[in-house]
This record gives sequence, C-alpha cells and structure tokens, in this order.
Amino acid sequence: MDSFEPNLIPSLFPELQKDIQSYSTGVLPSQRIRELVEQKKIFSDPCGIDEDQIQPSSIDLRLGSIAYRVQASFLPGLNSTVASKIRDLVMTEIDLSRPTVFEKGCVYIVPLKETLHLPSDISAKANPKSSTGRLDIFTRLICDYGDEFERTTKGYKGKLYAEVVPRTFTVILQEGIRLNQLRLVRGSPPPSDSKLLELDKQERLTYADEGAPKNALIDEGLKISVNLQGDKDRNIIGYRAKKNAPAIDLGKINYYAHEDFWDVIPAPTSKTIILSPDDFHILVSKEKVRIPHDYAAEMVAYDPSIGEFRIHYAGFFDPGFGYGSNDIKGTPAVLEVRSHEVPFLIEDGQIVGRLIYERLLAKPDKIYGVGIGSSYQRQGLTLSKHFKT
Repeated sequence: MDSFEPNLIPSLFPELQKDIQSYSTGVLPSQRIRELVEQKKIFSDPCGIDEDQIQPSSIDLRLGSIAYRVQASFLPGLNSTVASKIRDLVMTEIDLSRPTVFEKGCVYIVPLKETLHLPSDISAKANPKSSTGRLDIFTRLICDYGDEFERTTKGYKGKLYAEVVPRTFTVILQEGIRLNQLRLVRGSPPPSDSKLLELDKQERLTYADEGAPKNALIDEGLKISVNLQGDKDRNIIGYRAKKNAPAIDLGKINYYAHEDFWDVIPAPTSKTIILSPDDFHILVSKEKVRIPHDYAAEMVAYDPSIGEFRIHYAGFFDPGFGYGSNDIKGTPAVLEVRSHEVPFLIEDGQIVGRLIYERLLAKPDKIYGVGIGSSYQRQGLTLSKHFKT
C-alpha cells in the first residue's frame, strides 16, 4: 500500500499551476528538471543546458571533449574519484572535438558535459538512450565515490562520466553526442502491483497487435513477452547483427542501409529461436504497451529467474509512450536481446522481462511523441534512427 499523500510543491512557472497538486515522492517531470537547471543544480559550463535535452521524465547527457581508453571497466568505490582511477588504468587520451573511432570490445571512459549539485532529497539514475541500446553500445554512468553503476546518491555533487563499450559495431563518436539519459527521483517511492492493477483498469496498459485490449500480466511489474510469430506485412520477427560490419557514425541519421549491418530473421514455423551468446538480436514485444502521462517506466534488463539472457539495454520509457495524440492503442517495446554464456531457446509468447511503472511528482509539460522529436512513438520492429526507414 502506498502511504504517501499528495502535497503542495510550489512551481517557478505560473503557467504550470494546473499541476501544482503533486506528490512528495516520485520521478521528476520535465518542468521540475527545468527548475533544477535554472537553479544550477544541473549545469554545464560554459555551454549551458539546451532545452531539447529536457525530456518528459529525464535529461539527455552529452559527451565531453575528451575520452580515455582504459584497460578495464571499474567502479571508483567509496574512497576514490573516477579521475584517479582513470590515471591508474589509462591507455590513451582521445580528442572528441572531431569524429573519432571507438573500436568494438574496447572500454572507454568519457567525462560528460553535465555536472550535478543535487538537493539532499534528490537522487539520480541513468540508462542508455534507445538508439544507443539498439546499436549494442554498452553504456553506463559512473560517479565519483560510487559503488554502483547507473546511480548517484541523494544530494550528489560532482562530475558525471560515461563508460562506453561498443559490443557489436565499431562506432564513430564526437563531442556533444548523447548516449545516455538521467532520471531524477525524490525520495524512494516503492513499486506497487496493486497500484498498477488499478492503473490498468483506468487506462488500459496493454493491447494486442490488432488493437484489441489485452489482459495485462502484473506480477512485480508488467510482464512483457516476445513476438516470434511475425507481422502480417513482412513475415519477419527481427534482425541479427552481422559480424565485421562497417563503422557507424552516430552523427548520421536515416543514413545507413540496414542490409549492410543486419540479417533479417524470417518468422520461424516453429515459433522458436535459439539465441547464441555471440549474436545480438533486435526483436519486439507481443504486447503493445502504454505509459500514462503521469507515470514513467523502466524495463528490467536481466532477470535470471526467466532465462539466461538480457533483453533490454535502454530501459527508460517516457510518459505518453504508446498514446500519441490519444490516437495510438499502445506501442510495442523493441527488445535488444543477447544470451549469456550458453545458447538459449525462446518461444513465441514467452515472458522475457518486466516493465516497472514509477509515479511522477506531477504531470510533465512535455509528453513523449513527434511533437518533441521522439523517434519511436509509432514503432513496430524498428532499428535505430541511424538506418534508413
């Protein structure tokens, strides 16, 4: 049972008085993130923060002007900074002021342009952006004195760094490119299946391919299954990354022909597929999901209780995903799938992950969709935005 009651949190923006009725704990929406930027709690000197970095429930982070190739991944631990660890492990320093090749299988640490000076009751967590995950670029946030990836402590004050490991493709990166995003959280609101069941009754969280309502499977979050049946138009279930493909320049959008980088996976008559540990797959969920405007969600990337595979690298889902202008009955989740250690067979309709819904402090003044440049609102089985549609 969620015991937190709504309270009044004043806004710096009079035009947002409509959502002054908000909660004391939860994910910060776009207008609250903007307030932190204006208060210099999130800042970037001397270039500042761009408005288009602010998303409905997160803020995009940008690569800085240098990177370091290092011997190994690391966490600084409670007694060390990231910079001191880099000094111990650095192999070479790289200039990112111009396009630069990041070799697959190598570990790079990139200081980010953004710095945090968070209030004492605010923490942050990070995830790769959708396009980053769909290229199998393993990206994690690291903080000074941190003992875990992708998270800061409450009230964190310091620099931010991205660990970048291209897994499948060699990539070309440059200063200012956005590989990951940060979600800000006040307090520690607990997930609640009872609240999620109530939300499903109010909003209808899942639909089938034909737009018909689909019963939501809720157990420690919304369960997500894989579609190995294929779609009616193309009769394919996904893509498998090619070995030894050309490098991908992340500054080039709608540019590459997919056949140079991906093999199409036809819909199997058995409705099963064997995942090899050496292969990276793009598949899609059977459910078309929706995230109500006053909620955000995060996909659980790896759950050993349902199989030895990882199904999602880019786990953040924004408010409004699967709604459009109230004209979309859900959007499938694209799954970035890699098996761990051993070959693993999955079947059509098999549960492969869980979507955890998180309440926002208030309804955001930005909603996921084409109006703010969101790339995947009406996606089906979709590669990253770097490939020709």
